[in-house]
Amino acid sequence: MHAVILQEFGGPAVLRPGDFPDPSDRHGWVTIELKASALNWHDVLVREGRYHSPLPHVIGADGAGVRRDTGEPVVIIPSLHWGARDKAPGPRWEILGDHIPGTYAELVSVPAECLAPKPAAFNWVQAAALPLVGLTTYRALFSRGRLRAGESMLVVGAGGGIATMAAQLAPRAGASIFVTSSSPDKITQATSLGATGGVLHTDPDWPEQARRLSPSGGGFDLVLDPVGRWPESVRALRPGGRLVVLGANAAETASMDVRGFYFGQYDLLGTTMGNVRDFAGLVDLLTEHRVPPPVIDRTFPLDQAAQAHEHLETTRGFGKTVLEHE
Repeated sequence: MHAVILQEFGGPAVLRPGDFPDPSDRHGWVTIELKASALNWHDVLVREGRYHSPLPHVIGADGAGVRRDTGEPVVIIPSLHWGARDKAPGPRWEILGDHIPGTYAELVSVPAECLAPKPAAFNWVQAAALPLVGLTTYRALFSRGRLRAGESMLVVGAGGGIATMAAQLAPRAGASIFVTSSSPDKITQATSLGATGGVLHTDPDWPEQARRLSPSGGGFDLVLDPVGRWPESVRALRPGGRLVVLGANAAETASMDVRGFYFGQYDLLGTTMGNVRDFAGLVDLLTEHRVPPPVIDRTFPLDQAAQAHEHLETTRGFGKTVLEHE
C-alpha cells in the first residue's frame, strides 16, 4: 500500500512517501480504506521518537474511511485496548500509530470495537478530525472534569484542536467558556465558536485577568490545561475549583505552591484520550445539540505530510490540520 513512512526519528523531513506492507488479517480486527487522516501534536512526539516506535513505521492516530468488509463509512477511535475500567486505561492501552501502524496510509487495521459510524453531516476531512480531539476533550470536560450546566471554565491556549472543540462543546452543555492565547485574533476566532471572551497569556498577570472575567469574578469552576502551565492555571481557579491537565507542550515539569494548593481545596486531574464509552457520550452530545464539525485550519495531500507537520509546528493555525488521501 502507499503510505507516508517514518524511516528514522527527527524533524518533519523524515516523513517520506513510499510503499509499506498491507495490514495483515487478524481475528476481531477490520481493515479501513482511508479517505483522510488528521494531525495531532501526539504525531510530532511519535515522529521525534518519544514513544520508541518500531522502524520503519507509519504514524497517525486519526482517520476516517470505508470498512473493507461491509463498505460502511466509519471514523477510527484511536484508543486501543483501553480495558474494562473507566477510571484509567489498562496495561495494554496504546494510541494508534505509536507501535501499531497508523493512518498516514491508504489502509489501516484496528480492532472492530474502535470503529464508529461516520457522522452523516460531516465530510471526510471533518470526520477524520473528530476522533482524538473530540474524545480527549469530551473526557477532559465531562468524564474527568465533571463540568455541569451553569459552571464556567477556562482553556489555556485558544488555537489548538482541544480548545476549539471545547469552545463548541461546553456552551451546548450549558457552561460558559473563556480562553487564553498569545494572539488577539485567536481569541476573536474562539468567541465566534462559542467562547465568551479571553485574555492574552503573554501578560504576566493573565491568571488574575482571567479570574476577573469569570462570571463570579472570583475564578473558574474548571480550568483545562493542555500545555502544562499548572502554577499559572491554578491561579485562575475559584476556591474548590478543578484543574484538568492533558498536555505538556509548554512545560514538562511544574513547581507548585503546595500549601496554597491544599488551602485552596483544588482538584488536580490528569487525563488523556478516552475509551469507547466516552466516545459514545461524545456522539450523543454532538447529536442532541447539533454541534458543528471540528474547525479545519488547513488540508494537505497525503504525500505532503512533512509540509503539514511543518505547518502544525508553527502553532499559528486555528483548528485541525488534515491530510486528504484522494
